[in-house]
Amino acid sequence: MKVILLENIRKVGSIGDIIDVKRGYARNFLISKKKALFASKDNIQEVEKIKQELSKKDQEKKKQSKNIHEQIQNKILEVKKLSTENKELYGSVKPTEISKILSEKLNVDINPSLIQPVKEIKSLGTFKVKINLHSEIQSEISIKVISEEIAK
Repeated sequence: MKVILLENIRKVGSIGDIIDVKRGYARNFLISKKKALFASKDNIQEVEKIKQELSKKDQEKKKQSKNIHEQIQNKILEVKKLSTENKELYGSVKPTEISKILSEKLNVDINPSLIQPVKEIKSLGTFKVKINLHSEIQSEISIKVISEEIAK
């Protein structure tokens, strides 16, 4: 299915590109999240007209992402969780929880869907987490999981 991209998407393309993607990806992700339009003649002409405006919005988004990147890059955040004797957690640390911690401690609002732990956080220790702020900007933070008993 041919679509026109309305924003830069990493590993897919940039604003105004007409790309061929699988129907499910186009319908369920790109079009539903308003990241692309179906590539009809009318839509192609419309995107040509608003291409500069979209680029301007993308530049603003990139600027905001850079500011957030500078605030959070290489930070270490502590999470207190209940754990067993063999240092495993009851449950795991999810992106929604990481997002909440970022907003509480650093006053940075990041959508949980942008947060990707390198590996699942299910035990005590320090874990790397990648945050995709923009198609060109990726930050990395560390999450240090400590036992709630020790923290008391």
